[in-house]
Order: sequence, then C-alpha cells, then structure tokens
Amino acid sequence: MDKVVANAAEAVADIPDGASLTVGGFGLCGVPIALIDALLAQGARGLTTISNNCGVDDQALGVLLYAGRITRTISSFVGGNKELARLYLSGELEVELTPQGTLAERLRAGGIGVPAFYTPTGVGTMVADGGIPIRYDAEGKVVETSRPKEVREFDGRQYVLETALTADYGLVRAARGDRHGNLVFRESARNFNPLVGMAARTTIAEVEELVEPGEITPEDVHLPGVFVHRVVVVGPEGKKIEKRTTRPRAEAAAAPAAAGDEATEATA
Repeated sequence: MDKVVANAAEAVADIPDGASLTVGGFGLCGVPIALIDALLAQGARGLTTISNNCGVDDQALGVLLYAGRITRTISSFVGGNKELARLYLSGELEVELTPQGTLAERLRAGGIGVPAFYTPTGVGTMVADGGIPIRYDAEGKVVETSRPKEVREFDGRQYVLETALTADYGLVRAARGDRHGNLVFRESARNFNPLVGMAARTTIAEVEELVEPGEITPEDVHLPGVFVHRVVVVGPEGKKIEKRTTRPRAEAAAAPAAAGDEATEATA
C-alpha cells in the first residue's frame, strides 16, 4: 500500500514514447512542474497531452512542447503560446480544441467509466458541426478537421454527444498526500487535478507534504488513493506565477493622506 517513490525521475521512468498523458493545472497554478521536468530529462517523445492548456510559453508543459516531445494536445485554451501556434500552423502539432467545461466532464466521465454524455455546450457551432482544424501541413493548408458529432433533442432542447477521455498516465500536484495516495489540493490549485487523476490508468502525484495514513480525514480527501499509483514528495518549492500583479499596501496609501492633513492644520 505504500505508494511513495524516491524521486520524480523514478516516478516517470517507465513512461514510453507515444504515451498519452493527462496533466493537471490551470495556467501555472497547480501544475506538476517536478514531474514534467523529470519527463523532459527522461526523454520520452511523441506524447499526447490532455490538459486545460499546453504550457505557458516555455514553462510547465511548454518545456516538453519547446523540446519537440508533444505531437498532439487536447486542450481548452491554447492562446498566449507562440511556439504552440507555430508548431500547429506548420503541421508539427495536432490540436483538438474542446470547451473548458466539456473537457472537465470528459475527464470525469473517463474516470468513472461513462463512455459518453450529452451537453448543450457547442450546439450550433463548429464544436458540434465539425470543421475545426486539427492538423495543418508544412505549407499551412488544413489536412484534418474535427468531425461532426451526434446531436439529439431532449425536452425541446438540443444536446451534442461528447466522448470520455482517458490516458495512459496522469500527472498531478497536490498540497498534501499520504502513503496510500489520498490527496488534498489547496484552493484554486485543485482545478483539473482530481479529474486528471481519475482519468488515467497510472496516476503519479507530486505532493508538497507527505503525511501518514489516517492523518487526512476521509471527508477532506479530494482524490482517493484508489486513483493514485505513485506519490513523490517535492516540497513547496518550484511553484511559478504566471502573471504577477500587486496593489499598494494599506499603510502606504494612508501616508499621503496623513501628510495632507498635517499641511492643512499647519496652514490654519
């Protein structure tokens, strides 16, 4: 039952060329950076990734993208990554776009064994009708597009059929985990991670803090250990900020006002 492995390199050592991966994270939040970096060093190629986005430029999954290791991605958002756009438009990368909520539900369906489901999202658009470019050739011509999907009416409303997603391996990052693989995610870093872990045949979790079995109460578990096969402790280091924004401290904002009051009193 002890699923802890020595390090990230050992955790990803058996991921082969051509493997499919579900990967947690949203932008750079909750991304399994240590496992991705270890996979880069390991050298696996021809990978298919399923994630909300395929890295932020050369960070997160972007390190694999820039190294030419990813050949297909199923994602919701691919903007803001110039290398992805270049690879896509030059025919070096296949891209399957799917609405964000639909992506989450496709992963959840894969995790619970539901083969497909109906959703109103995408009805009347290219998501349902087909024609979204998946692959270009080297000259920039579209050579493969998405296919039309089944649409049915329920209670007077149309719904499109979406299929579940599963993968060979799943990479997730959690705030806490125990030796049995039970995981807890922190606030927004939870994002796609539980769904990613459910949808993979072999799920690998990097955790900031390792605790003993029983220290995480059942009602606090976000992803049960039944879905997790390997755990590696990486500590709190390595987290990145996509866009840093700041605001004035309260005491700094109050200082000019106080100075103005003093000047008024002196004048009076």
